[in-house]
Amino acid sequence: MTAVLAIGLAASALAQTPEPPARDRRNDRAFEQVIKHADDVLWYFKLGDVASIDKINYTSKPERASNPTGQGAGNPMIIPAYVFAPKNLRGKAPLLVLIHGGVHGDFNTFYTHIVRELIDQGYVIIAPEYRGSTGYGGDFYDQIDYGGAEVDDVKAARDWAVENLTNIDPKRIGIMGWSHGGYQTLLSIFKFPDAFQVAYAGVPVSDLVMRMGYKSQGYRNTFKEFMGKEAVDNPMEYRKRSPYFHAAELKTPLLIHTNTNDEDVNVMEVEHLIDALKAAGKKFEYKIYENAAGGHEFNRIDTAIAKESRKEIYEFLGRYLK
Repeated sequence: MTAVLAIGLAASALAQTPEPPARDRRNDRAFEQVIKHADDVLWYFKLGDVASIDKINYTSKPERASNPTGQGAGNPMIIPAYVFAPKNLRGKAPLLVLIHGGVHGDFNTFYTHIVRELIDQGYVIIAPEYRGSTGYGGDFYDQIDYGGAEVDDVKAARDWAVENLTNIDPKRIGIMGWSHGGYQTLLSIFKFPDAFQVAYAGVPVSDLVMRMGYKSQGYRNTFKEFMGKEAVDNPMEYRKRSPYFHAAELKTPLLIHTNTNDEDVNVMEVEHLIDALKAAGKKFEYKIYENAAGGHEFNRIDTAIAKESRKEIYEFLGRYLK
């Protein structure tokens, strides 16, 4: 009887244990700002020997306002961007718009080796921190618009460079990115076909409807937060934001890379896009790597195959920009 009573009391105590307090995401966003400031300083240590480095602010489409008639509602949103240029640059250089990945990623010194390689080839680079990027506080973070206004942010960065950088040739502009950056690259050239002379999309998110079918519920919830509904309940909105469903709009020279052991963007998703481009009679180039070491990041790391893959990318870009 005593044992039963003890067990009952223990169970009662456990039942009355209060739930842990909800995590305060504001602390996360504040800490990310500290990390961003520290990482910004690192750029000068890592690339200051070969590049002039600047961080600018430009404007893009207005942010979503909780009160559309409130003061300031409708004002253009301020977007940060990094600008890198070769030191002692002579003449007009080609421009590359380099788009970081996501969801809620940011452009950071992970990309140092890639920026250095591009600088060594004489490119000026602008890397936009489109709405929803990490490191700029909660309000900026919550403005994420996956496949929507963030694409306009990328185009606005390109336009800012054309208007303000006297060292670039506005007739030689390329765009490139991996993962979500590859996704944005695709949507950018489909939506703004005359803005870029060439594009590279590495392991790109390509079909949100298919993607939601094989990703976790937590991932689907992330999209539901800003899309309003899951793909199963609003497939047309997800299709509208999917490169696969815009394949017929391709006009820009394009190179696509994917990897069969990609643990993030399943190779079938990218093959789905490749098949759509072929069906639309589009001229483009692609390569499917077989189980390349590194998975999703296979050609962003420092292996021999990664360096060889990036060499192929740079040669492709150079055909149209050099």
